[in-house]
This record gives sequence, C-alpha cells and structure tokens, in this order.
Amino acid sequence: MSELDILELGQPLLRRKAKPVGDIDTDSCRQMIQLLTEQVTQHQGMGIAATQLGFDAQLFIMCSHPNDRYPDAPNMPITTVINPLILSHSEHQASDWEGCLSIPGLRAKVSRPQAIEVAYTLQDGTQVHTRYDGFLARLFQHEYDHLHGLLFIDRVSSTDDIMTEKTWRQQYASKSRNTAIEGTQHGAAL
Repeated sequence: MSELDILELGQPLLRRKAKPVGDIDTDSCRQMIQLLTEQVTQHQGMGIAATQLGFDAQLFIMCSHPNDRYPDAPNMPITTVINPLILSHSEHQASDWEGCLSIPGLRAKVSRPQAIEVAYTLQDGTQVHTRYDGFLARLFQHEYDHLHGLLFIDRVSSTDDIMTEKTWRQQYASKSRNTAIEGTQHGAAL
C-alpha cells in the first residue's frame, strides 16, 4: 500500500487514536498537509483526516463546497485543522446523511450535536477558537472522530439508517423531484 492510498473500512490503522502534532513547522508536516489536500481535492471530498492516509497525527482538512452529494453545503476554503478540541456542544442533535472516503459506496444517517465550540491550530500556527453550526459542525465532528478511531457507522442508531450510495442517490433525487413538483403546484418560483 502506498502512502497515498486512502485506508478503507477493515484496515486496523483507521481504528487507532492519533497522536498530537508536535512541531508544525517541519517539512514532514507540510508534506503530510499537501498529500491530504491533494487527496481530498482529487476525490472531491469535504474533508479528510491524516489517519485516513495512515499518518499518526491529529490533523485533518475541511473544505466544504456544494456538490452532487451535498448540494446545500456551504462554501469553506481548504482549512488545515491541527490538534483539534471540541470544547462544548449543543444539547440539540440533528440527524443527516453522511458518507466517507474510507467507506466508499455507503451512506448512513447519523445524529450529532447541531452546534459545537472548537479550538485548533492552523498550518501557519494561528490559534483558532470558533463555533460551527449545521453542516460545518457535522463535518468537523466527522473528521474529529477519525482522529479517535471512530467511523460514522459507529454512530448509527439503527441499521435501517444505512444504505448504499446508489440507493441514497435514487431516494434523494426522488425527494428533490417531489419537492420541486410540490413547489410548482403551490406556485413557488424555482
């Protein structure tokens, strides 16, 4: 396996807890970030954790953007998140569908806190303390889980909430068409 292969479900390295990143101003750290950025871009992902490429480092990339899998995702520039912490989370939970580059072809409905307060370090050493809501909170938590050896399927409350990507796309497209038809019947502008 080359270092550029994305680890997939069943590979033990996906289940280990990552170690904190020490010195971020090293060639090896910069190279790891470059490889992660290339992989998430190549695969049109929303994020990727260092552990998904076999690196033992508390580091992930977030890069939200609308696409066919997440058409309502907000735009977010590529952001390198180093040594993240979730400081607090809302009581309110929201359920939504998730997928993962390490589990291709599978989607699952996962309940997560709707809002989180987080702290992390950027690639240039800037300390960030912020709050994420909605999709960005979900994305952060999904990638954060990877650093603790967890996958989104570990958070599924029922196996009824798991389906193939193909079935999910068919159901999502069907719901989108029905919503558009209902909107047209009610005089909504599309």
